[in-house]
Order: sequence, then structure tokens, then C-alpha cells
Amino acid sequence: MTATTEMSARTALITGGTGGIGTAVCRHLASKGYNVIAVHHPAEAEQAEAWKAELAAAGLTVETMALDVASAEECNRALTQLLADRGSIDVVVNCAGITRDKTFKRMEDEHWYDVINVNLNSVYNVTQPLWDAMLEKGFGRVVNISSVNGQRGQFGQANYSAAKAGMHGFTMALAQEGAAKGVTVNTVSPGYVSTAMTEAIREDVRNAIISGIPMGRMGSTDEIADAVTFLVADESGYITGANLPVNGGLYMS
Repeated sequence: MTATTEMSARTALITGGTGGIGTAVCRHLASKGYNVIAVHHPAEAEQAEAWKAELAAAGLTVETMALDVASAEECNRALTQLLADRGSIDVVVNCAGITRDKTFKRMEDEHWYDVINVNLNSVYNVTQPLWDAMLEKGFGRVVNISSVNGQRGQFGQANYSAAKAGMHGFTMALAQEGAAKGVTVNTVSPGYVSTAMTEAIREDVRNAIISGIPMGRMGSTDEIADAVTFLVADESGYITGANLPVNGGLYMS
């Protein structure tokens, strides 16, 4: 079996697939021959169709799937059916995420629980229905997109930092369960990445952020996608439980 044929047999599910980093991951994996399914929130169906058409115009075939990843019940139902229809989901990239930044003094319950549900609980909700099939097949790749702020903390982000730190705890524990079965679980922790969100930051604030990065720039979404593509490859089968920082030297552990 050639590498291209082998890759074409792999199916990858990417949550937050239509976002900045998610889009780059979808593009990279589709260009490598993976069958890519990009998960988006049901409220974003119209935008997702336009996104899909844009990728198709670039010669990339990506499917879309509407799913509220914060709902365990919905994920279990939809992903169990998806697995029955497809036979296997070989790669899961948990990339869904939101922010609700507030100092802890001003943080309300909804700010905390919204972020924990989308950023952390979704990792369980999406991975759990697909896990047994990976173990039975003897192959699987799970990559969780965390953040440098899950490693070092960040003022005004107790909710986000807790969720992102929790993601890597999940990674390390689950990696031990999958290791003997050929299923790897890893984390990628991006630093500041140039996206529509960071471009909207006031210029003086953005410049202050960049001045604190040893490489003197923000990362690109393609650089994060490169890290994901590396970890999900067949050739990366001996890497598991790792946290790969892609942060320009902003935080070194």
C-alpha cells in the first residue's frame, strides 16, 4: 500500500473545523489525502456552507457536520451514527474553543461553565463515542488543541486556563490507555496565533504582545496545522502523551 493510498483510507474529524486553526488543519489534512469532516456549531450552518464552497474552489474536498460539542447527549447520538455509517474515525482533532474573559472577581457562573463545557467537556463528549472503535482497530490519533495559557496561566482567563490545562491532563491519562493498542493521544499548545481575533486587537496591545515573544512575531495557523499533521501521521506512532508547544519561545517548560 502506498503512503497516499494509506492516507486516503484515514478519516479525520476536526471540531471547531471552520475556525482559524481548524480551517488550517482541515486544509492540511485534506491536501494529504485524508477524508476530512469539519464539525461546526448548528447555528453556523450557513457560514459553514460558504466555507465548504471556498475550500472546494481551492480543490479541497471537506465535509461539514453540525454538532453542539458541549452536549454529551447530542455527541453520543450523532457520533455513534457517524461511526456506524463510516466504519471508523481514525483521527480526532479537538479544536473547538471559546473565550469569556473576565477577572475572577467579575466572573459569573455562565462565563465559567460556557468555557469549561466547550473547551474541556467537549473533548470527552467527542472522543468517548469514538474511542472503543479506535482500540478495536488498533489505530487511532487524538490531538487536543490546548494553549500556552494552559501552561502558564493568564490574567483574566481562570476559566480558559483551567480548561486548557485540563485538556493536557486528559491527554496524559488517555495516552496510557491507548498506547498498547496503537492509539496515540497528544496535545498541541499554540501561543499567540495570527487570526481574525488577534488582528482585531488594538495595535498597541498587539505590539506589546509581540514584544514579549522571543521570535518577535505571532505564529500562523499553518504552523499549528503542521504540528497536528505531524502528530496524526502513521510515522508518529511512538509519540503519545506529549504536549507540543508552538509558541515562538513565549513559554519554555
